[in-house]
Amino acid sequence: MTLGEIAAVTSTQRLALMAGRYVGKDDPVMIVRAQSGLPALGEVLEPFSFPHTVAGCMRGSHHAPLMPVALGDAHPSRFDGPPRVVGLGYQITGGKLIGPRDMFADPSFDRARTIANEVMDYFRGHGPFEAHRLPLDEMEYTTMPAVAKRLADRWTPIPDATPVAIPH
Repeated sequence: MTLGEIAAVTSTQRLALMAGRYVGKDDPVMIVRAQSGLPALGEVLEPFSFPHTVAGCMRGSHHAPLMPVALGDAHPSRFDGPPRVVGLGYQITGGKLIGPRDMFADPSFDRARTIANEVMDYFRGHGPFEAHRLPLDEMEYTTMPAVAKRLADRWTPIPDATPVAIPH
């Protein structure tokens, strides 16, 4: 790799932050070059062997594990998740793209998928609250912030209460 050579490009804009409201999908995309003086393909894919927690479930308003899946499994349905990531690999030969090869259609990512489903069970077990749900000011695809703003003058503070011991 020579100095100044581009190894990766990404698009990660959150449209709701740019427009101030939900205006459409803002799914990120990334292109990464590998081999020939760059990281090996296995090094590029390794971060996806663990299902990191991301914001991106149920209208982008909940935390969930990022699940590496084959292209044919990139159709989340359970609570609009878990969020999926696909990896398509191409070779460049004679200036032409050859492929794609479905990089996550590989049983070596089965464990990451199993963990992602277990984490999804854990997060969903919390119900519709934080830590599963994003904080109100970060929710994108919901009317909650607008409703909360409209009702702001109706909120009343809860008076300090004496803690009550709960017997076991």
